[in-house]
Amino acid sequence: MAMHPHLDRILWTEDQISHRISELAAQIVHDFPPPSPPPVFIGVATGAFIFLADLVRKIDLPFTVDLVRAQSYGSGTVSNGAPTISSDLKVEVHGQHVILVEDIVDTGHTLSRLISHLKLKGASSVSVCTLLDKPARRKVNVQLVGEGKFYRGFECPDNFVVGYGMDFDERYRNLPNIGVLKPEHYS
Repeated sequence: MAMHPHLDRILWTEDQISHRISELAAQIVHDFPPPSPPPVFIGVATGAFIFLADLVRKIDLPFTVDLVRAQSYGSGTVSNGAPTISSDLKVEVHGQHVILVEDIVDTGHTLSRLISHLKLKGASSVSVCTLLDKPARRKVNVQLVGEGKFYRGFECPDNFVVGYGMDFDERYRNLPNIGVLKPEHYS
C-alpha cells in the first residue's frame, strides 16, 4: 500500500504494529495466569478502538470489555489539559483489575483523569496498555493503582501522528499504519 499523501513519513507499518500487539498480548496473558481473576479491558474511545479490537483478539483469557470516552483534544493537535469523561462505563469495575487501553499517552492528563475515575469506582488495580507513549510531552506523573503495570507498544517521537485509529479532526483513523501528518494538513 502506498503512503498516504498527507503523511510526511511512516513510523510503524501494519506488520510492525501487529507484531508488537502480539508481544503485548503475550505479556498480559503471562501476567494473568489462571486462576487469576479475569481482567476488565477498558478502551478509550475513539482513538483506541482499533488497537483494543486487535489486542483482545490475541488474549487467550476470559475477560470483560467496555469503552469510556474522554475528550482532551477537540479539533486541535494539543491536549487542552482538562479532559472530561463524556461517556462512562457500563460494566462494573469494583474489585476488578482494569487494563486501560489507550492509543497514545501524551501529556498524561487524560490518563490520570481516567485512572482517578476508575479508582473512585473501586477498581482494585489499574494497568495501562498504550500503543504509543510520548514521554517527551508528559506533564503529569501517571500513578497506577494497586499492582497495576504499564504496557507500552512503542515510544513515539514528539510529532503529530495519525493512523491506526488515531485522527486529526476525525480523519485518517482508517490508515493501516501510523505516520507523521504533514503540518500543512493541521496548521
